[in-house]
Amino acid sequence: MKLSLFALVAATGLGTFAEAKKLSHSQATAKLSAAGVKWMSSGGCSDRNRPTCTSFTNVREETINGAITLKRACGCALTITGGTETGHASGTYSHWNGYKLDFKKASGINNYITSTFTRIADRGGYPAYKAKSGNIYVNEGNHWDVTFYTDGR
Repeated sequence: MKLSLFALVAATGLGTFAEAKKLSHSQATAKLSAAGVKWMSSGGCSDRNRPTCTSFTNVREETINGAITLKRACGCALTITGGTETGHASGTYSHWNGYKLDFKKASGINNYITSTFTRIADRGGYPAYKAKSGNIYVNEGNHWDVTFYTDGR
């Protein structure tokens, strides 16, 4: 009898498939602050249910770690302008589900992304870049929209 990997893990008790750890807004901001990553909100708030706020409620820990990895690798100023708040496009790998962050455009981050990562097909008419980690960076005109599949290491 053949068993799937999931069945083997469940049957043997050798481990479990756990969902990625989600952070509270305060947990995420503490990690970001400690790493020197800034954030801003056009509405001056962090309410996940208001599109003018910047919230990190229910962000994946890997996403926050990815932002920190980006900051360290770039060595440049990094400011988050969008998190898990409502108002972004839906989907599995969405802001709401904790996979994406928006970053303020600035010469340091712009140069780092465009000179370090591989240019791939446009997404929605916008230039896209892929890191070796699999993370996707899209220049959406006034900000970078980043999908963190991994922590970037």
